[in-house]
Amino acid sequence: MIVKQIIEVVRECGQILVHADRTQAGTQIKHGQSNNLVTQYDKAVQEILRKKLLDIVPQAHFVGEEEDVHESIAMGDAFIVDPIDGTTNFVKDYKCSAISVAMTHDGIQEIGVVYQPYLDELFYAQRGKGAFCNGIPIHVSDKPLNQGLTLFGSASYYTELTDESFRLLRLCFDRSMDIRRSGSAAVDLCTIAAGRAELYFELRLQPWDYAAGALIVQEAGGTVTRVEGGDIDLTKPCSVLAVGTGVDIEFLRTET
Repeated sequence: MIVKQIIEVVRECGQILVHADRTQAGTQIKHGQSNNLVTQYDKAVQEILRKKLLDIVPQAHFVGEEEDVHESIAMGDAFIVDPIDGTTNFVKDYKCSAISVAMTHDGIQEIGVVYQPYLDELFYAQRGKGAFCNGIPIHVSDKPLNQGLTLFGSASYYTELTDESFRLLRLCFDRSMDIRRSGSAAVDLCTIAAGRAELYFELRLQPWDYAAGALIVQEAGGTVTRVEGGDIDLTKPCSVLAVGTGVDIEFLRTET
């Protein structure tokens, strides 16, 4: 079964993160942004994922974060991979990073796997078959936002979005029990899927940040859209809003 094979590969790569010697990480700055980091571990894990995932599905396209040119996922099978979602956390030894792998067919997510190796939590979903954490079914929260938590990403690579991010965060803060910021979109989406928080948003993410986590949320009974409304787009950056079943998001849409 393909999903089990993907899980085995992702778990194996998770151990690389857990046992990494961060003093030998070779951290570099990407795109001239001092907060956008890449390490030798990002590159090494991506190459292992490329080899082993394409051994499972040889005809698949491969889209990984740590490459400059990305293959089209429009037709056939494809993998969309983030080898370390939360690289800054990894560099700082914050222990909140994840490996994220989505498999798509004709541009539609069919499998999503996210592994947080520091907690040994393996989230996965297959379209139409529900969502799971370490083999146990999970479901989004049914609580309203005033009984729940808001998670957010600050879109820190895109400073032109800073003011709007924090304006929307204030709207959520005023309606929530509290707010949280993990530094990993994949982890945040799985936190929504597991019913541990009620709303998550970020104003710009890349497809590898959310392709797997979005399917996990949807299969857990939640909703994933763009913040401004409409479907997320796996071919380009977009905003992401994920909620449980008890959250009314109209306050965000009317204020956006």
